[in-house]
Amino acid sequence: MRQPFPFSAIVGQEAMKQAMVLTAIDPSIGGVLVFGDRGTGKSTAVRALAALLPEISAVQGCPVNSPAPDLVPDWAQGVGTKIIKKPTPVVDLPLGVTEDRVVGALDIERALTRGEKAFEPGLLARANRGYLYIDEVNLLEDHIVDLLLDVAQSGENVVEREGLSIRHPARFVLVGSGNPEEGELRPQLLDRFGLSVEVTSPRDVPTRVEVITRRDAYDRDHDSFMAHWRAKDTRLRNAILKARTAMPGLQTPASVLHDCAALCIAIGSDGLRGELTLLKAARAQAAFEKSTAVTRAHLRSVAAMALSHRMRRDPLDDAGSTARVLRAVAEILP
Repeated sequence: MRQPFPFSAIVGQEAMKQAMVLTAIDPSIGGVLVFGDRGTGKSTAVRALAALLPEISAVQGCPVNSPAPDLVPDWAQGVGTKIIKKPTPVVDLPLGVTEDRVVGALDIERALTRGEKAFEPGLLARANRGYLYIDEVNLLEDHIVDLLLDVAQSGENVVEREGLSIRHPARFVLVGSGNPEEGELRPQLLDRFGLSVEVTSPRDVPTRVEVITRRDAYDRDHDSFMAHWRAKDTRLRNAILKARTAMPGLQTPASVLHDCAALCIAIGSDGLRGELTLLKAARAQAAFEKSTAVTRAHLRSVAAMALSHRMRRDPLDDAGSTARVLRAVAEILP
C-alpha cells in the first residue's frame, strides 16, 4: 500500500499545517476546519497528518482502541489483554453515510433471543483516540450533524434500540474541509471546531511549479521521494512529542489571560469557548517553540485561526473574518 504524501513536503499552506500540528500537540483544542478551493491540498494534508502522528498503545483487537484491558467495552467479543502499538486512527466520514454506519448497529433479534449485546461498531468507535475527517463537511446531512454534536459534547457514543443500550468512549479530533461556495456550515457545528483556516491556490509561478514538481516526484519515483522527506517528518513528529511533554510545565502569566479576554470582547465572540481555545492553541504553540511561558507573540500567531469563525457578522464591514481578527489583534495586542 502506497504511503501518504509526506506532511513536510506540502508546499505553502502554512496556516493549515500549523493548525494541524497544534491539534496533534493538544487534541483538546477541538479540531480543525479547513475551507478553501478544490485542489488546495486539504485532504492531502489530513492523510499526511495520519502518517506523521505518533503511534498509540491499545489493546489488540479492541474496536474502540482502549489503552488498557479493563477499559475494553463488555460487548467487545474475543479481545485479549495484549497491548500493541498501532497508528493513530484517522477515519473518513463520507457524505451520505447512514446513522447506523456512524454510531454502530445493534442486533436486536440476537440480543433478545440469546441475551447477548450483539453490536457492530461504527465509525465513531474506530475514530476513538484519533481523528474523524469529514470532507465537504458543509454538505453533511442535518441528522448526522446532530449526532456528531452530541458525541463531541459528551465524548461518549450511546446507541439505544428497543430498550437496549450500548455505550463506548468516542473522543476524537474533528477535521473538516469544504468549499464555502457550496454552502455554509451550521453555527452549532462550526463552533465545535477549535481552529479554522482558509486556504487558497498559490498565485505565484514558482510556488505552483514547486507543487507540481513534488507531486510528480511522489508519483513517478515514490520510494526515493519518501526516503528524501522521511527525516523531516521524523523531526516534526519528535517535536510534537516533546511539545506534549513540555506543555504541563509552561507558565501562563495573568497578563496573557487578560489579553485573551480583551481580544475576544473586542471581536464580539459569544461565550467563553473563544478564550479557552485561544489559550490552548497559544500554549501548544509555545511548547512547540520550546518556550518556557506563553507570551503575546504566541497569542498573535494563533489568534486568527482560533477566533475567525467565532466572530459576529458585521454587515457594515466588508473585510473578511480573518482580516478583522488581525485588525483587532493589532489594536489590542500591540
